[in-house]
Amino acid sequence: MGLSGSTPAGKVAIVHDWLTGMRGGEKCLEIFCELFPEAVIYTLVYNQGSVNPTIEAHPIRTSWVNSLPFARNGYRHYLPLFPRAIESFDLSGYDLILSSSHCVAKGVKAPPGSLHLCYCYTPMRYTWDRREDYFPPEKMNPWRRKAIYFILDRLQKWDRESSKRVDTFIACSENVRERIKRYYRRRAGLIYPPVDTEFFTPGDEGEDFYLVVSALVPYKRIDLAVEAFNRLRLPLLVVGTGPEMENLKRIAKGNVEFLGWQSQQELREYYRRCRALIFPGVEDFGIVPVEAQACGRPVIAYGEGGALETVSGSFAGGGSPSGTRISGVFFEEQNVEALISAVELSRQIDFDSDFIRKGSLRFSKEIFKERIAAFINSEVSDFVPTRGRVGPRLSAQISTN
Repeated sequence: MGLSGSTPAGKVAIVHDWLTGMRGGEKCLEIFCELFPEAVIYTLVYNQGSVNPTIEAHPIRTSWVNSLPFARNGYRHYLPLFPRAIESFDLSGYDLILSSSHCVAKGVKAPPGSLHLCYCYTPMRYTWDRREDYFPPEKMNPWRRKAIYFILDRLQKWDRESSKRVDTFIACSENVRERIKRYYRRRAGLIYPPVDTEFFTPGDEGEDFYLVVSALVPYKRIDLAVEAFNRLRLPLLVVGTGPEMENLKRIAKGNVEFLGWQSQQELREYYRRCRALIFPGVEDFGIVPVEAQACGRPVIAYGEGGALETVSGSFAGGGSPSGTRISGVFFEEQNVEALISAVELSRQIDFDSDFIRKGSLRFSKEIFKERIAAFINSEVSDFVPTRGRVGPRLSAQISTN
C-alpha cells in the first residue's frame, strides 16, 4: 500500500497536536507518515528525538508556542493559547489536510478548495466530560477553580465551533464516535487505531504477578490498583512514569513495585509473563489492553469507554464465567472493592491464550493501513468542495497498491 504526500497539484499536510513522545496518537501518526511519505507535519510543539525516525524523516513545522519559555516540558501550561497557535498555520497550497487530533489540531484553518479529514482520538476531554479528573476541585482554591473553569468554558465553545472546519471526521472508537455526535453534532466514520500485533506476541507460560502499564496521572486511576493490591497482597508491577509516582509510592505496600519507563522489548516481556493486565481508568480506545491481549494475556478493566470495544469480558458480580471463552473481566464501579472482586473472579477462570490473541488481530497495523487508505480514497473521490475547488489531480494520486 502506498500514498504520496504531493503531486504538482496535490500537496498533503498532516496536523498533529504535539510531538513529545510515542503514545497511541503517535503510533497512528506513524502510519499516516508511511502512507504520505512526502507530507509536511504541522504541530504546536516538537521535542526532537522524542518520536521515531519514520515521523522525524518528514519536514516538521512548529507553532510559535514551541519558542515560549519552558515549552519543551511545560507546554500544557499554555493550553489557553493553543487555539490561536493552531489557527496561525498557513496551509495555503495544500489540497488535503489530515488532522490527527485529541486537542486542537482539528481546529486548523484549511485553505479554500482543500479537503480536511480529521482522525479524532477524542473531543477535548478536559473541556467536556472529564474536567474534574484533570482539575480536581478539592485540590484548588475557589478563585483558581473559577479561573480555570472560565478558561475551559471558552475552550469548549471554540472546540465546538472549530469542529465545523472539518469536512469528515474519523473516530478511533465507537465511544469517541458517540461523543463526536454528542458534542460536535457531527457524524463520523470509525477506524480502530493500529496495534503492532506482529511485535506483541505470546511467550512462555505466565507468572503469578499482575501488571499496570500507564502514564501515572490522576485520571488513569492507578491509585485504585495500588490500594486493591495492598489489600489482596498479590504482586503488582507498575510500568510508567508521571507526576503521581511519589504519591502512589507513598500509599503502596511491599507487594507493589514501580518499574518506571521500560523499552518496548522489556514491556513485551512483562506482558507475556503477567497473570493479567489491570486497567482501572477510562480511555477513549486504549492501546495497552490490546497489546496485552496480543501477548495472550487477559485484562481486568473498568467497564466503561474503549475497553468495552477491545476486551471480550464478563462483569464481576454476574456469576462465574468459568469455562467460557473470554479475554477479561470487567468491574462495574470504579472503586477498590469492585476491582478486588474482579481480580478474585479472574483467578477462577482458565483463560485461553490463543483465543485472547486471536481477538487482538482485528486491530493490526495492516488492517488500519488498509482501512484508512480506503477511507481517504473514498472521501477524495466523492469530495464536493465548499471552500472552493479541489486540485483536480489529487484524487488520481491517492491509490492503494
